[in-house]
Amino acid sequence: MNDRIFKIILFLAALVMPVVCGGIVYALANDAYDAFNHFGFINFITSDEWNYTQGNEHYGALPFITGTLLTTLLALVFCIPFSLPVSLFVGEYFKGKKIASILSTVTDLLAGIPSIIYGLWGFYTLRPIIMSLNISPQGSGILTASLVLAIMIVPYAASLSAEFIKMVPDELKEGAYSLGATRAEVIRKVIFPIAGSGVFSSYILAIGRALGETMTVTMLIGNTNQLPASITSTGNSMASIIANQFGEADGLRFSSLIAIGLILFLITAIINVVGKVLIKRARI
Repeated sequence: MNDRIFKIILFLAALVMPVVCGGIVYALANDAYDAFNHFGFINFITSDEWNYTQGNEHYGALPFITGTLLTTLLALVFCIPFSLPVSLFVGEYFKGKKIASILSTVTDLLAGIPSIIYGLWGFYTLRPIIMSLNISPQGSGILTASLVLAIMIVPYAASLSAEFIKMVPDELKEGAYSLGATRAEVIRKVIFPIAGSGVFSSYILAIGRALGETMTVTMLIGNTNQLPASITSTGNSMASIIANQFGEADGLRFSSLIAIGLILFLITAIINVVGKVLIKRARI
């Protein structure tokens, strides 16, 4: 096989991803058209009413957008204080040691556990604890879903961050130590400036995982089609409302659910683009 044919094959293979992405957007937009045309795009994303009574149908995505963003942001807030120490432990303090290898293996194992297992644990273990502490009378809600989501994304963020921290050249760290820097100063002034963009990208990927999580959120968020009043309130995410109602939806409700799926796709894309821009600026 000559070089020209090989390049053509690589080019055609590389085209698969943008073609698939474009096909997904087209299919979602095509099926969501009726909802956007009937309610208007702005009205659809700002309305908090979800009523599928025949003859009085009205659908709005605001409660589900709010539920998705709340659970994701709270999960990230809960995730950082645990994932960052783990990544520093594995990637810097005990780099190459057996204990770091064991912890890394356990972290990878947690990352591979199916989401339904986390959902069952949250429902039968965490939810009763939330109820016993009188945080929420029903135990389910935004807070419960966020806590379990945080546990789910900690392994992803910690594992990826540790790999970027390990990539910081030893020569730079040794140079800092030779100048009298402490371990904390090396981490703050050498490791984070170099590995910071990679660590940040790991949290962007973790956000992407939390945004689209379906089963765990569906089991724990409470599944009420209303705007959550607080983090202890019940609600719905964009993924959970689709999972709950897609099987029985038709007509305008079906189109509205597809429209919510399209909005979720766009939110995920926007977050990834913003993350890449911030990473690029951090490297300059």
